[in-house]
This record gives sequence, structure tokens and C-alpha cells, in this order.
Amino acid sequence: MEALLAFALLLFLGTLLSEWTQRSVLSTAVLFLIAGFLVGPGVLDLVPVTSGHPVVSQFAELALFSVLFTDGMKVGFRDLIPAWRLPGRALLLGLPLTLVGTAVMAHSIVGLSWDQAFLLGAVLSPTDPVFAAAIVGRKEIPKRLRQLLNVESGLNDGLALPIVLVLLSNMGEQVPSYTLLLGEVVMGIGLGVAISWMGVRLLHHRLFQATEVYEPFGVFAIGLVVLALTSITHANEYLAAFAAGVTVATISPEQKEQFGQFGDRITELLKLAALLVFGSLISPAFLREIDWTGYVFAVFVLLLARPLALALALMRSRLHWRERLTAAWFGPKGFASVVYGLLILKMSVPAGEHLFHLVALVVIASILAHSSTDVLLARWFRAAEQKEGSS
Repeated sequence: MEALLAFALLLFLGTLLSEWTQRSVLSTAVLFLIAGFLVGPGVLDLVPVTSGHPVVSQFAELALFSVLFTDGMKVGFRDLIPAWRLPGRALLLGLPLTLVGTAVMAHSIVGLSWDQAFLLGAVLSPTDPVFAAAIVGRKEIPKRLRQLLNVESGLNDGLALPIVLVLLSNMGEQVPSYTLLLGEVVMGIGLGVAISWMGVRLLHHRLFQATEVYEPFGVFAIGLVVLALTSITHANEYLAAFAAGVTVATISPEQKEQFGQFGDRITELLKLAALLVFGSLISPAFLREIDWTGYVFAVFVLLLARPLALALALMRSRLHWRERLTAAWFGPKGFASVVYGLLILKMSVPAGEHLFHLVALVVIASILAHSSTDVLLARWFRAAEQKEGSS
């Protein structure tokens, strides 16, 4: 109950400060992360969880699934097809370049073996839709840039998972074959599209009619069915979530509208709870176990790996230099990396604890850095638009 009390008090405090945090560099996400650190076992010991506790991975997975589902509903197929070129560059060129750049840094700075370095690169290469939403939801940011970051963060989590599993397999772990991994990706997309399509058709059937109170529950139930069936069938739940959201938005704008605020609020609650739990894992002792090379690595990953990769991927695109710079910088790490880091621990990879420490450190640094710059970026674009409008 102490953990519930801590979350309730923080949620109330976050509500009181929400208007202020929306306009400042101290975001609600940072507030919950710092609070998690304070109430965790290393300080006040009000949330006594460890990295092996099931609640850690469950909260992270639920938050990630929920965000991908709701973010998918912000981009229908009609919007996705014409806007695919820029996200395609980020996914097909930017993601591999980020992976390789991170691996080179892990090998040269931290001294990991190449197998471990590439595994760490795969875990840290995807961006996180939970924190990318801070930019995607701001109207000051140009629409094509928001679409780029939304689609990229929505898909690269699921695309990175097969790479992580393949690298684990190469390190001698018992994981599915390559064919099975591809099947999980295809099945995840297929289930997401099929279930959401059938569910929306039933919601629109003349035999059924939902009351105003129950209208948002229909899409919510579709999301739960997708989550449950992908878990049962071992399909890729993250690609399924995004595909389901896109399908709902495409065939039923009404359902998208009805679910909008309801879904965003559920997602926000899960995100904050997951941040509190994740922050509680980070104790002073945890941070002391990472030597100085780990901290140098974290800084280099944030400042060089993603920015250089996206700068190359978006070279000669039609994006304004300001948009390219923002896309290169705003590549937040988050729950996907945490989930994959926990998978490394679960698989008992050599030096797995060390790898998880590095993953956690980069994610913490990313949350602090990226969640504190979304407001500044929005102001930058607003000021630039006003200046161009007055000239």
C-alpha cells in the first residue's frame, strides 16, 4: 500500500503542477522518474522492487503497448502512405546506423566484446513513442516532422526486437529461429489489422449500438483483445499494437475520435506508473556500480550515435535544416530499451548485469535530456514561425 500511496500523492502533485510543467523544462515524466528514485529501495524503500520483479517488465510492456496503440490511431493509412518516405529513411537507414554507431562506442569506450556491443546497440537503437509523444503532440512542430517521429517511434521498437533476439541467439541463448522470428512479426501485424478491422465492423453493425458512456470502451476492448492474443500466440505485440491503431483510424474516424481522450489518459497513467517503478530500480548503489566509462558512453550515445545516423539518413531530404536537427536530436530511449534490457537479464547473457546497467543509465539520461527539451524545441519553432510571418 505504500507504493500505491506514493503513486497517488505523486499523481495529485503532478495534476497540480501539470500546467506549469507543460511550459517548463521540468516535465511530469522527469518528476515521476526522480520520485521513483527517492521512494525506491536505495533511499526511502517505499517501492521495494528489483529488476527481476515481474511488475517491472509488466508495467513497461503495458505502457509501451498502450502508447503504440494510441499513437497508431493518430496516423491512418491514408496519412501513412504519402508520408512514408521520411520515416522510411529513419527506419531503414537511421536505425541500422544508430545500432552500428552505438556498438562501436560500446566496444571502444566501455570495452565490451563485439557480440555484447552489437547487442547493446540493438537494445538502445529504437526510439520510444512514450517520450516522442512530447513532440508529436505539440502543434508548434511542423506536421511532417511530427509524422516522421510518430511513425518512426511506433515501428522501430518492434523492428528492433527480432534483431535483439537474433543477437541473443548468436551468443548461444535458446531463442526462436529466424523463421519463427519473422513469423512473429508478420503474425503481429496480421492480428493487429484483422482484430481491429473485425471489431470496428461489429461496432458499426446495425444490430448493435453503444451508449455514450460505453462508446470509448469498444476500441479499448479491441486493444485488450490484441494484447491478449499476441501474448497467447507469441506474436510481436508492439507491431500489432501500432497496426491495430492505424487500422482503427483508417476505417473509423468516429471511433478514433470517441476513444481519443480516453485512450490518451489511460496511456498517461500507465506511463507515469511505469516511470515510478523504473525510477525505483535506480539506487545510489546502482549508479556507483557503473564506472566512468559507462557515463562517457551514455553521453556519446545521446550526442553522437542517433544525431549522426539521422543526419546521414535525412541528408538531401526536403526537410528544413531546423526540422532535420530536431529529428536528429529527438530520439528518446525508453520502455522498449528497458524491456529488451530485462530480456538480456532473463536470458542470462554473459555480463548481462553490466549490460542492463548501461541500458538503464542511457535511458535515464535520455528521459532527463529529451523530456526537458521538448518545450524548448516547441518555443524555437514558434519563434521561427513568428519571425518568418512578420518578415
